[in-house]
Amino acid sequence: MEAGHPSPDSSSEECTVLEALSGKGLDCHTHTGKVTALYCSGCEVCVCEECASGEHADHPTGPLLAALETHRDGLQERLTAAQNRLPQISEALVSLREILQQLTNQRALIEEDIHVSFEELHKTLDVRKSVLLMELEVTYGLKQKVLQAQLDTLLHGQGGIVDTCTQTEKALSGEASAASLQAERGLGETLGELASQGLPFQAEENDQLDLLMEAEGLRKSIHKLGTIITTSAVASQSEASGVGLEQCIVGLPACVTITTRDKAGGHCRSGNAILSAEVCTPDGSVADGEILDHKNGTYDFVYTVNKEGEFSLALRLYDQHIKGSPFRLRVTRSPDPEVSPPTTTATSLTATATPSTGSSEGAKRRGKSPGSGSKKKGSRRTGSALGTPRRRENPIEDDLIFRIGTKGKNKGEFTNLQGVSTSSSGRILIADSNNQCVQIFSNDGEFKSRFGVRGRSPGQLQRPTGVAVHPNGDIIIADYDNKWVSIFSSEGKYKAKLGSGRLMGPKGVSVDQNGHVIVVDNKACTVFIFQPTGKLVTKFGSRGNGDKQFAGPHFAAVNNNNEIIVTDFHNHSVKVFTPEGELLLKFGSNGEGNGQFNAPTGVAVDVNGNIIVADWGNSRIQVFDSSGSFLSYINTSADPLYGPQGLALTSDGHVVVADSGNHCFKVYRYLQ
Repeated sequence: MEAGHPSPDSSSEECTVLEALSGKGLDCHTHTGKVTALYCSGCEVCVCEECASGEHADHPTGPLLAALETHRDGLQERLTAAQNRLPQISEALVSLREILQQLTNQRALIEEDIHVSFEELHKTLDVRKSVLLMELEVTYGLKQKVLQAQLDTLLHGQGGIVDTCTQTEKALSGEASAASLQAERGLGETLGELASQGLPFQAEENDQLDLLMEAEGLRKSIHKLGTIITTSAVASQSEASGVGLEQCIVGLPACVTITTRDKAGGHCRSGNAILSAEVCTPDGSVADGEILDHKNGTYDFVYTVNKEGEFSLALRLYDQHIKGSPFRLRVTRSPDPEVSPPTTTATSLTATATPSTGSSEGAKRRGKSPGSGSKKKGSRRTGSALGTPRRRENPIEDDLIFRIGTKGKNKGEFTNLQGVSTSSSGRILIADSNNQCVQIFSNDGEFKSRFGVRGRSPGQLQRPTGVAVHPNGDIIIADYDNKWVSIFSSEGKYKAKLGSGRLMGPKGVSVDQNGHVIVVDNKACTVFIFQPTGKLVTKFGSRGNGDKQFAGPHFAAVNNNNEIIVTDFHNHSVKVFTPEGELLLKFGSNGEGNGQFNAPTGVAVDVNGNIIVADWGNSRIQVFDSSGSFLSYINTSADPLYGPQGLALTSDGHVVVADSGNHCFKVYRYLQ
């Protein structure tokens, strides 16, 4: 190229498209007086006609305005693409802030749990220290008393002998006479008695006082006490595999393996990740399966579907879909008729993932435990597993409006249902204990939804026994076997847990007027009051039959005065406390008469302060005024209860009770 011609790559002298966005060409720097009305797309510069016929003759050129339009179209596309990222970024920011907030909340809760747990250990050690010191004093005192008494006896004997010998020696040193004969005879008799008296010459106790303190094992245990559980797994990198990911056979178990990975795609080697899995039917209902944690970063989701068709399988890690989720699942019947499942009933219309219940028979019927008893079982009426209330005329007029449920694992079916709660939005919530889930119905008995995955990790349920609804809409669940209380959103999304490390066997939950969570710990015989954040407000109660003691307490309710009403199962009574735990009222005794109980369970309070109690052993519902005076029964004679558990008042003023022994819940008329 000649020295006088500028380089086409020289950005200081070229006319680019962006420099000509006005649509008008600029003067050509190469050819004086010429206007750059063309655009060389090969060199990406504006050129004049002489440039186009000269040095750019072999290059693709075209009108500048057309090039401008093309570039602007491209720029607009890139602008739109960039702007389309903003909602994604905003959504990601919201999600990350939620995760960060949850992480911060969990840190605070665990920090408090650590402090409380070690404070309890300190208290336990101090108590044991006091007991040992007291035992030492008592043992020492008993031994010292024996030895001191023996010592006093010997000293007394020694003193008597020394005194008598001194007197005798004095008498012998004097002159013998008739006058001294009588005295000397007396001294001789005394000396004879002293010489022959029985004295405790052999020690009657020993000096052994040893301490056996097997502290080495305790020290080792303390060094291993507590573990901070977490994983580095993220949903975007985790994946699923297995035949059960795409298809399964009706009635036969299918399995999906989930492999968790970190942000770089590396295989996570530890367990305890929070996973959830759902098999969704075309009508949107959900059935849950069982997740097995292999503790090596892999998990199996085992499920069974009882109906053929197309379904959706959603796998979530920390509430986020993993790679490819949700998956399309096709369920077909087995080609071999011998392995075809039994014909499903007309009420079994959903795809059901079958979790392990731990006990196929629910509560064992023995002693004085819920669901047991020697009395004749009430007659069972056919219930709808779809949750459609059967309204029928009673052969005996009673207060029953409808009943929902039968024994099973599908929606509207129950196995050992326990707690009951209601919401102001017209919902009835049932803690389905042995199916490890909560089922939700309308006030009319229409099935709405269910949620819950069996397991022992946060967000999973092992044995839900109590349920309550917080004023903010959150669903609070007492998990007896996991020994904590879980908090879910109104849609069933896990949010937090509280009471871990403190609770021994939470049975019932309620919410007071301050929004505090009241937990009845059946095993610890204690009532705990927590803030929703998990901070302990107070606790009261211990095991026993005193006024402020409990023997297997079950459920609690709160009246308009913010007083806490607790059913004391084995003490056959109901007790009312202030929020600080001071006893205000106690009523009830063991028996079958009016106002007597045979192990009370569920409890609710109406707007007038009347107290409604489920009398488990007598299979009835009694109503009392606020002072504990018996008012009436709810008539259940046409369809008898069998071991009623949780009890609540619906938003439209009816009584709903968990009829545990009959595997259903019933709604009764109630005139307030």
